[in-house]
Amino acid sequence: MKTIVQISLDLTSIPEAIETAHMALRAGVDWLEAGTPLIIAEGMHGVRALRKEFGPDVPIVADLKTMDGGWLEAEIMAKAGATHIVVMARAHIETVKIVVKGGRDFGVKVMGDNLGCPNMVDGAKMLADEGCDFVIHHVGFDERRGIGAAGGRWPSPLDQLRKIVAAVSVPVQAVGGLSIEQAMQCPEYGAPLVVLGAPLTIDADSLKVAGGDIESKLRMICERVHAYGDVGPDGPV
Repeated sequence: MKTIVQISLDLTSIPEAIETAHMALRAGVDWLEAGTPLIIAEGMHGVRALRKEFGPDVPIVADLKTMDGGWLEAEIMAKAGATHIVVMARAHIETVKIVVKGGRDFGVKVMGDNLGCPNMVDGAKMLADEGCDFVIHHVGFDERRGIGAAGGRWPSPLDQLRKIVAAVSVPVQAVGGLSIEQAMQCPEYGAPLVVLGAPLTIDADSLKVAGGDIESKLRMICERVHAYGDVGPDGPV
């Protein structure tokens, strides 16, 4: 799969999300994500506004983190204009199955997220086996901060990324506390989907766009990531 750069619009207002999305697309970003904060603040209206602003061809991920009511959430977001929806591995397996079915019926791709799984590799494998189109290997915000506050080393999705990639037959995305350099290295681990959000481009505490020349930073990241070309389980092809 060719490398993809996705920006997570982890913001709480539609105008700021649209402005940030314009900047990201100018810089070369491929996919937009209605991040969980935007979904909480604006719901389907945020997704609908992004679709109206950017037309039919820009992929939009709705990061619902679905745990229950999977059919309804898939339907709502598909009708709002999402092309990708997110279901959690920690949900009941029937929820995973119904979201996958909803994805097929409504014509959207399903991304399965292994956040919080006791065994991250097994969680990723279950998601792929149940028909998810992509796996998100995700070390959570609270988990990282909690372990760090207790004096431990922050866990990183890179720690198990090669094992995750080797365990599944679908494209993988790594999320959670990565630096810009680490995010750009994900294709070397066989993960073609590079996501940028908090804290790389969005301030994780204020949920506002980070300071500095974000557009130039995004352009550099996109150039580096796209230069990998096709990426498979063993890294760049």
